[in-house]
Parts: sequence; C-alpha cells; structure tokens
Amino acid sequence: MRTVQMTLDDDLVKAVDCVSKQLRTNRSAFTRKALREALARHNLEQLELKHRKGYELHPVGVDEFSVWETEHAWGDE
Repeated sequence: MRTVQMTLDDDLVKAVDCVSKQLRTNRSAFTRKALREALARHNLEQLELKHRKGYELHPVGVDEFSVWETEHAWGDE
C-alpha cells in the first residue's frame, strides 16, 4: 500500500470523518472504497458509451433478432 497526500475541502473531510465513524471504519478505508466505486462507475460508463457508439455505427437490422422471438418465454402465455 502507498501513502498519498491529497488536498480536500474542510467540509468534505468533516463529512468523511463523520460517516467513517458511523460505519466504524477510518478515513483511509472509506476513501479507498469510495475511489474503487468511482472507478467501477467510470469503467461501466465507458463500456456503455462504447456499446452505444457500436450500435450507432452498426444499427440493429429490422429483422435481426426476430428469429429468436419463438425461443423466448415471455411469461404471458
């Protein structure tokens, strides 16, 4: 593990300390978890953007998925 120095607003530090205390953890552990979650969200957003761009470049054909209609159980039968 590595020690990193950061500059944060006083009100943010107070809020993190308050929540960390409620969660019975410390500032570093809370921040590590928050950063991991932010990175995971960013990665998901990037994958969604890539997916969206792919469909913009290669839109779904009119009957592209119609062959699968009979294979699905829609629950309304």
